[in-house]
Amino acid sequence: MALSAFEDPARPPSSDELRQALGSSAKRWAALLEHVHSAHGPFTELWRHAGAKFGWSLRLMQKERVILYLTPQRGAFLVGLVLGERAARSAEAGSLPPLAVEALAAAPKYAEGRGIRLSVTSDAELEAARALSPYTLSAAAPRASRTPAATPRRA
Repeated sequence: MALSAFEDPARPPSSDELRQALGSSAKRWAALLEHVHSAHGPFTELWRHAGAKFGWSLRLMQKERVILYLTPQRGAFLVGLVLGERAARSAEAGSLPPLAVEALAAAPKYAEGRGIRLSVTSDAELEAARALSPYTLSAAAPRASRTPAATPRRA
């Protein structure tokens, strides 16, 4: 069984299928999308199938960077995000709702940052996801250049 309510790799869920699977959480899904788009957009929405273990999820992206992962489940959805260490420290110093503080404290640390996954089934969990979302937009650590550096000319 996949993490997502949608396992068929042949096609992403339709709007009706998504609404039906989310049930009462469909309003929270829409509210989070609306909040993120209006407060931090524009974003590209991209459905991706991540294999049999995970199924379909919606990625909210700015350029090539994934800002949020939304995974639909039966009656709920998961919000996944990664905060770099600077963004995590900034979030810890901010005024977050209690569920966001707990999620941040419990988040495992990886080379890419802290991986946070929230299950959204209530308004309090939705508020935690909303509160953490701006921190995903903090400047990413500089990446190594993919083009070789120019060799200085000698006179």
